[in-house]
Amino acid sequence: MMYALFLKGLIIGFAIAAPVGPIGVLCIQRSLHNGFKIGLMTGLGAALADGVYGLIAGFGLTAISSFLISYQFWVRLIGGLFLIYIGIKTLLTPPTTERKAQPDKSALHAFVTTFFLTLTNPATILSFIAVFAGLGLGTVNTDYGHAVVLVSGIILGSAVWWILLSGGVAFILHHKVPPSFMRIINVISGLIILVFGILAMVYR
Repeated sequence: MMYALFLKGLIIGFAIAAPVGPIGVLCIQRSLHNGFKIGLMTGLGAALADGVYGLIAGFGLTAISSFLISYQFWVRLIGGLFLIYIGIKTLLTPPTTERKAQPDKSALHAFVTTFFLTLTNPATILSFIAVFAGLGLGTVNTDYGHAVVLVSGIILGSAVWWILLSGGVAFILHHKVPPSFMRIINVISGLIILVFGILAMVYR
């Protein structure tokens, strides 16, 4: 039973993380620009946020999910502004001509920014609520032990996707992209993230 629940969480986490959105674009750009470590930490920040929302849905914490949904205008506004900031910063990032080791604070920054970006996306909690409801999970009577196993699977499933994405991009393309083309990638990535930020604020 526990194994099946963990496997179910693994699939849910992977499926929700896999669609390429602003975090996916950011992960790809950072993996290309800064290498595997920064790209991975970008993805793991999103994986932890997925775990938080999975915890809310899994434990049936309706008060928290209702609060997020009720105040989604402000959540979208904050998240949208944050995305616009990240988009502009990415857009203006000059290509690195020499690959230097990144300080620890860069990895922490990559982790924290995507953690909060994912948390400020109401679509994430709505996705978890929809999936959990469809599977008959996340009721107020959910056993805590089962919920922990399920959420652990969600975090791992999400993390697996980000490891595959950041690792594939970093190890296959990182050293093959010339600085001149990296500049184009930074501009395109920044513009895409910027558009996602604007849509987050205006879409209802």
